[in-house]
Amino acid sequence: MAQGRGSAMIAIMLLCLLVLPSEMVHAATYTVGDAGGWTFNVVGWPRGKGFRAGDTIVFNYSPRAHDVVVVNKAGYDTCRTPRGAKVYRSGKDLIKLVKGQNYFICNFVGHCESGMKIAVNAV
Repeated sequence: MAQGRGSAMIAIMLLCLLVLPSEMVHAATYTVGDAGGWTFNVVGWPRGKGFRAGDTIVFNYSPRAHDVVVVNKAGYDTCRTPRGAKVYRSGKDLIKLVKGQNYFICNFVGHCESGMKIAVNAV
């Protein structure tokens, strides 16, 4: 009987090893603004890209000049940071996309209004 349990454990471990990497293979990493990084007029950057839930987007910028704020649609449309919003300030932020719409703005005065915002739809 112990041999049967051992075989079952090995089969389960092998199955996990096969399933986990296949999930990881599908995740992609995108750099916001490509070589230009997170800067003004990036609002159109997501166009034509096939984002999926679990993909990572990288925001590269000078933390003295910008930040990244995860907002809701209202915050995105009005360029206002809602109370309790997550603010990133490292200059090299990695953010995992959730399924559906993901909204990001720069919270520095006038930056969002100057096109420093993106809306990313992840399927």
